[in-house]
Amino acid sequence: MKASDLFIQALEVEGVEYVFGIPGEENLDFLDSLSRSEKIKLILTRHEQAAGFMAATYGRFTGKTGVCVATLGPGATNFVTAAAYAQLGGMPMLMVTGQKPVKKSKQGRFQILDVVDMMGPITKYTQQIVAGDNIPSRIREAFRIAEDEKPGAVHIELPEDIADEETDAVPIMPQRTRRPIAEAKAIDAAVQAISNAKSPILVIGAGANRKLTGRMLTEMVNDFGIPFVTTQLGKGVIDEEHELFMGNAALSAGDFVHRAIEAADLIINVGHDVIEKPPFFMTEGGTQVIHVSFNRAEVDPVYFPQIEIIGDIGNAIWQIKEGLTASDNWDFSRMMEVKAHQTENLKQGADDERFPVLPQRLVRDVRDAMPKDGIICLDNGVYKIWFARNYPANEPNTVLLDNALATMGAGLPSAMGAYLVHPDKKIMAICGDGGFMMNSQELETAVRLGMNLTVLILNDSAYGMIRWKQANMGLKDWGLEYNNPDFVQYAESYGAKGHRVTSAENLAETLDTCLSEPGVHLIDCPVDYSENDEILNQRIQEISAAI
Repeated sequence: MKASDLFIQALEVEGVEYVFGIPGEENLDFLDSLSRSEKIKLILTRHEQAAGFMAATYGRFTGKTGVCVATLGPGATNFVTAAAYAQLGGMPMLMVTGQKPVKKSKQGRFQILDVVDMMGPITKYTQQIVAGDNIPSRIREAFRIAEDEKPGAVHIELPEDIADEETDAVPIMPQRTRRPIAEAKAIDAAVQAISNAKSPILVIGAGANRKLTGRMLTEMVNDFGIPFVTTQLGKGVIDEEHELFMGNAALSAGDFVHRAIEAADLIINVGHDVIEKPPFFMTEGGTQVIHVSFNRAEVDPVYFPQIEIIGDIGNAIWQIKEGLTASDNWDFSRMMEVKAHQTENLKQGADDERFPVLPQRLVRDVRDAMPKDGIICLDNGVYKIWFARNYPANEPNTVLLDNALATMGAGLPSAMGAYLVHPDKKIMAICGDGGFMMNSQELETAVRLGMNLTVLILNDSAYGMIRWKQANMGLKDWGLEYNNPDFVQYAESYGAKGHRVTSAENLAETLDTCLSEPGVHLIDCPVDYSENDEILNQRIQEISAAI
């Protein structure tokens, strides 16, 4: 058979459902073979970066490798941001790029870059296929590496002359493997430390965002009454409306959640990932830390855990839970005092009727409009902090935010990836006007594919996050403002339905309308970030420092 046919068969064996991207001249054999597949659907996008974001999001939801395709040169370079997004965020993704013939070429170096070398620093694995017979092993290895903890990005280059070769090779069938489990001595040490502690607390990070892990952690919290906090990438692992939820580590320091962690004499740090800003700093002779993760801790001056539980996280938590007995010496009164103050703080501004809409009101109205299993996909901007702090996530992977690469432009594509995995759920992309415009062309893709999703644009005609940081540094307000198109007309030009929020009271009604009707809906919502500094910097730190 033709090597490109074998390539597609190997993808089918791996269970691939979608290939996202934009083929080019060097992918035409691949595209022809894909056209005959009865198992894989091509999702033709308008930009390779967006295709990569969609593939990565598919990987995040399913745990299976999302696949995207691009041509050589500029097509491949457009994958770079998406590769870093998947790599840092722990999302399994395979990028397939084309290349000029490697055996004979008469085109000099037109469009030719060393893509394999380029992908090296931002992927777990990158290889060029140099013979059709190598395809099965290369693809099997790529998928295995992409899905191993920590998941991430991999890359395969398929030159056009190799794609057209004849081969008798057959795909390699994937085999299920089980992750190693933590050793009994480490579990015993953790159980002893927790039992002897006076005020233990759970800190739940990115690596814990797995279904089984979430179930085990929920049982542990319910059975033993140990309070917990989450990082931004750990949101929803346990229902954040739980009475023992102490908050999300959305700010770097000085928030209520940091007061709660400071009240602990033992931190059970589950799924820690150095990609995220640390929710606490260790000091010599300070609070004891138990590190529970798939991998050993990366020790640095502020993180050197005394006990490490290395292995499958869900199994480790189960083992700890089975060996643990609640202690009469545990005292969580200080943490609950902090939580009471935080609860009152988070209510402030939620009913404010000022317009443009304040972030507190916006987050409250979105939470009220979305069902518990609804999925919000945030682009990158200052609103991400408001949603991390003020929006309780009820289930894993219902708040998709990027606290790793923190790239703009991913909000809409990630919502589209979410829809393909969960077409039965309510899906909302939440984007700043700056981030939205970086991949706004994918509205056409969403409309063409008949998706049902809502795109909420927070319109302040500026790069709001950087403007806030600029103000924090005492610098003059300069260089960050721009003009926007009429977003309602823009949406309608693609065949989507456009809506404009005209008052604070109008927002909730507009959200309900969009979420209840089929099709792609875009909401232009003016937002006022003028209180960012006062609330997120001054007021919170003054109150939390006083309690």
